Amino acid sequence: MTLIKSISGIRGTIGGRPGQALTPMDIVSIAGAFGMWLQNSGANKKLVIGRDARISGEMVNQLVVGSLISVGVEVIDLGLATTPTVEMAVTDMNAGGGIIITASHNPKNWNALKLLNSKGEFISDQDGKDILKLVEDKNYNYNEVDDLGNYTAEENYLDKHIQHILDLKLVDIDAIKAAGFSVAVDAVNSVGGIAIPRLLKALGVNKVTEINCIPDGHFAHNPEPLPENIVEISDLVKNTQLDLGIIVDPDVDRLALVCNDGAPFGEEYTLVSVADYILQNTKGALVANLSSTMALRGIAEKHGVEFFESAVGEVNVVREMNKQNAVIGGEGNGGVIYPELHNGRDALVGVALFLTFLAKSKMTSAELRATYPDYKIEKQKVELDGVTDLDVIIEKVRRKFIDYPSNTIDGLKITFPEGWVHMRKSNTEQIIRIYSEATTEKYAKDLAECVKQLMNNQN
Repeated sequence: MTLIKSISGIRGTIGGRPGQALTPMDIVSIAGAFGMWLQNSGANKKLVIGRDARISGEMVNQLVVGSLISVGVEVIDLGLATTPTVEMAVTDMNAGGGIIITASHNPKNWNALKLLNSKGEFISDQDGKDILKLVEDKNYNYNEVDDLGNYTAEENYLDKHIQHILDLKLVDIDAIKAAGFSVAVDAVNSVGGIAIPRLLKALGVNKVTEINCIPDGHFAHNPEPLPENIVEISDLVKNTQLDLGIIVDPDVDRLALVCNDGAPFGEEYTLVSVADYILQNTKGALVANLSSTMALRGIAEKHGVEFFESAVGEVNVVREMNKQNAVIGGEGNGGVIYPELHNGRDALVGVALFLTFLAKSKMTSAELRATYPDYKIEKQKVELDGVTDLDVIIEKVRRKFIDYPSNTIDGLKITFPEGWVHMRKSNTEQIIRIYSEATTEKYAKDLAECVKQLMNNQN
């Protein structure tokens, strides 16, 4: 059983002992502390919550609602809702913050509370530490009966989210309708099964084949939208000659695509293609995290704009985007952040922008994918049991490659003529994650293995 308390909230497996798994006691304590922290920080008492379709979601939701009401919070419950839907609702409703009940791409036995500030963005590192200290110290009081909060259900906000997308200048409904796309959707039996088909209908896509779209939380496959997990939809698109396959994770903040020939478009290239379209029409900076494909830098250079890198994590990408006044950004895991809509990863707006681009390009999805480089990414990890200072090992690796450009805002990234390697400490395990990318699969693996060997030699 696992329980992980981090700056953005709490996540873990359902069932077990308090403090060792995500139990009712842990859920109540973090929700209550967050509600009290919001009020102590001067935010208003209104708080938006929503959940994905996990089997444990309704149980966790009831515990969260009760805990928040007990500390005087006005709860607005969106019910089954995507992560970006909750993020948008926080600002639209002028709420003090939000809680998203989702474990994102984790398996069905996991759940989590993700915490949002009044901007609909994930809370900062310091805010997270302050909330966790409240939990640890139990330094907050539950309200007496006359000062309890209240509860309101608002289960139609998805339609408002979709309307905001339709109203975007760079979403062209007429072009999408005229293209007559045939599309398959795999929503891994979560809220995407509600949200994506409804969006497609609003965009004028009438030929939609749905698989794994019943939101019952019984995930039909590993919910992370990696190539090995999307074989069913890839075969469907190829064998029935569809134009595109759309895959989302359980909370619909990551978007993966399948080309008309059945080949994965590549999660990394979701953001590449959307950024290409946005920057054709709007000049401004592009931001991505350090572990995202170098194809993004090429897109920025193509359009004559600046490219900036941030530490890994949505909160860090958003902070850098705000700093650089970026017009598009995100992460290489299929996370598109389009600030014209809101500052959060949003698969729905990614779908709308991609379909507009595809319609206007007059190309098939496979032809569009072929216009971008085919870089290869390798992901590994090094377990370092007994090592007390991982920074020392990372610094020794940096010195080994002192002649190459490096970035240390999040671990260490070293850039080589035809690729890069990024090492970063895990926030939850005694490991260092190694990501590498290069022009060939062999070069990417060689970079990762070289750094891995250097680390093991230092252990």
